[in-house]
Amino acid sequence: MVVYLITFINLLARAIFLLVLAEIVLSYFLPPYHNVRVIIGRFTNPMLDPIRKLVRPIQGIDFSPLILVILVQIVEFLLVSLLRGLG
Repeated sequence: MVVYLITFINLLARAIFLLVLAEIVLSYFLPPYHNVRVIIGRFTNPMLDPIRKLVRPIQGIDFSPLILVILVQIVEFLLVSLLRGLG
C-alpha cells in the first residue's frame, strides 16, 4: 500500500510540474484568454495565487511558478521519506 501512495505522490508532483511548465511556455505564445491557457490556469492558479500575493513580480518577472515547483518538490520529498520510514 505504501508503494502505491509513493507512486501517486510522485505522479502528482510531476503532473503539477508539467502543468506549471506548460503554463510558462504557453504564456509566451498564446493570449491569456486562449482556451488551453484557461484550462491549465484552472489547475495552476489556485496554487500560484497565494504565492503571488506574497511574492510580487520583480522587474516584470513572476517567480511564483519557480517557488511553487520548489515547494512541490520539498513536500514530495518529505512525504515520500515519511512513507518509506513507515513501510
